[in-house]
Amino acid sequence: MRPRIPLRKRLLVRLLVATVLIALCSVGATAWLAVQTTTRAIREEQGQDLADDMRILAQLSGYAATHPDWKGVAPAVRALSKKMGRRIALTTSDRALIADSAPHGTSLPPRAAASVDPLHTDTYTEQGAQLSGLDPRVVGPYRLTTEERTLLRKLAEIRVKCFARYGLESNLVTTPSGRPVIVEPDGTRSADYVPEHCTDGKLENPTTTETRALKDLTVRARPCMAREGIVDRDPMFFSVDITAKSLGSRYLPGAYAKLGDTAAMQKLQTCTDNARRAQLAPYVAPVAELFLGGGDTTAPRFDVSPANKAKVVGAAAAVLALTVLVTAVVATRLVRPLRVLTEAAQQPPELHVRVPVRTRDETGILAEAFNDLADRRERMEAQRKAMVSDIAHELRSPLTNIRGWLEVTRDGFVEPDPALLGSLHEEAMVLQRVIDDLQDLAAADAGTLRLHREPVRVEDLFDQVAAAYRVTADTAGVVMLTKADRTLWLDADPVRMRQVLGNLVSNALRHTPVDGTVTLTAWREGDRAVLTVTDTGTGIATEDLPHVFERFWRADQSRSRRTGGSGLGLSIVRDLAAAHDGTVEAASEPGTGSVFTLLLPNSRPPEGG
Repeated sequence: MRPRIPLRKRLLVRLLVATVLIALCSVGATAWLAVQTTTRAIREEQGQDLADDMRILAQLSGYAATHPDWKGVAPAVRALSKKMGRRIALTTSDRALIADSAPHGTSLPPRAAASVDPLHTDTYTEQGAQLSGLDPRVVGPYRLTTEERTLLRKLAEIRVKCFARYGLESNLVTTPSGRPVIVEPDGTRSADYVPEHCTDGKLENPTTTETRALKDLTVRARPCMAREGIVDRDPMFFSVDITAKSLGSRYLPGAYAKLGDTAAMQKLQTCTDNARRAQLAPYVAPVAELFLGGGDTTAPRFDVSPANKAKVVGAAAAVLALTVLVTAVVATRLVRPLRVLTEAAQQPPELHVRVPVRTRDETGILAEAFNDLADRRERMEAQRKAMVSDIAHELRSPLTNIRGWLEVTRDGFVEPDPALLGSLHEEAMVLQRVIDDLQDLAAADAGTLRLHREPVRVEDLFDQVAAAYRVTADTAGVVMLTKADRTLWLDADPVRMRQVLGNLVSNALRHTPVDGTVTLTAWREGDRAVLTVTDTGTGIATEDLPHVFERFWRADQSRSRRTGGSGLGLSIVRDLAAAHDGTVEAASEPGTGSVFTLLLPNSRPPEGG
């Protein structure tokens, strides 16, 4: 009998309660906001809008950056005032009027909104944060000639085409000085990676105009640098620094890094900025004060009438009722598939019940997961039964042989000569190997497999395995070869790794005919070590490859353990590889041979190794 779920714990009830609370809160908040909004007058007809202020300041800073004085700014001020709907006035530092969008004689606001100084600004961010407060539109002596622009444009187009040949998308953007810059499709600077064939260095070299301006700047900055003691640090860093600033290059940190001193870098930055401002000052308009006007800031207020308040409350109640109704319908539909899942989960496990998947939402995903779980449980049950049967078969054969020979020896029919004792010992070893394999698999499954890691040279590992199986290979008429990088090391348990390679080699020797070859090869691939065991044996059928690492699986089910192994060796290989943070793969072509590949983390050799 199913336990009855208390009403207060039912999902539908909890969902309804939560929805009602959310609805109450949302409706209450909405009503409060509506009342507050309707009782508030317009605070400002033309208030202090920060975004508009920044746009106005950026426009006027751009004018100052490209003109040596404020002559002719009046039309631009009037046009900008009309566009922004604001009064705009410019004065000198001592309040001498430069331009004003208001009628003549209109008094100025009591305080200036900002100072327009392109050499000390932080408002222009269209191309990113400018360096050291300089408006990037201030070009001055760095403005390129027509011939220089044409030449750089051709070089930039050649590089863009070179990028395209390597699958790199890029665009050209022209800076205020006329120098083209290669950017990503989204407008950001090009990535640090540049194909080697595209790096001719010509595009980054300063032009004649830029070199002349840089030399002048160097002369201006040297007195400051001499005072700070950084003149003779590096004759090249100054040009690189100025080129980086004027061209928008990303090499500036590298130039500073040559100094190796944070304080020196800061001093260099100060000297450079001051020198640039002095160099650019003749090309920009003088500092001006910006005044922005607005309307009356007194906000008229009014109250909502009782009738309107009743309407707000009625609307809120209607919204609440509608929310509860819709939530009840949705919750009912949401709970229905959960009930189906609950009923299926309460069925006896041996029935392996599945549920229909009717939706693709969370409940549909849950239903698919439930069905997958049922399928896995059914497969595991089948595997468990098969494994019990296989273990019983593997243990029955040697035990039957041992028991039979012991009984006939006890009855006096056979003398316990060395040959018989050797046969019994071999059967006992068969039992021991099966038990050891099962113990290793059980430890791997339980996560208790202990590894004693240490640096292991792969070449030494190959030599040990080859020596252990040399006699078996010679007896079978198979040639064993090893080839490994002497510098290849693993951080692994040497005993377990010999077990892994031994299982693979033993498996290869069993399936390789006379005059065949078994080859052990190892090389480095990135941060991974690749170990392969290749044979020229009978190979594995394509349909059998997915099963080679399953427990007790044999390609030829009719073979005995003596010819086909226990079916546990490759399973142990897989689990030991996983314990070493690696993987194992199998590839084969029937009639040609098989290749088993181990991918393991590479390790540095020990000190003095």
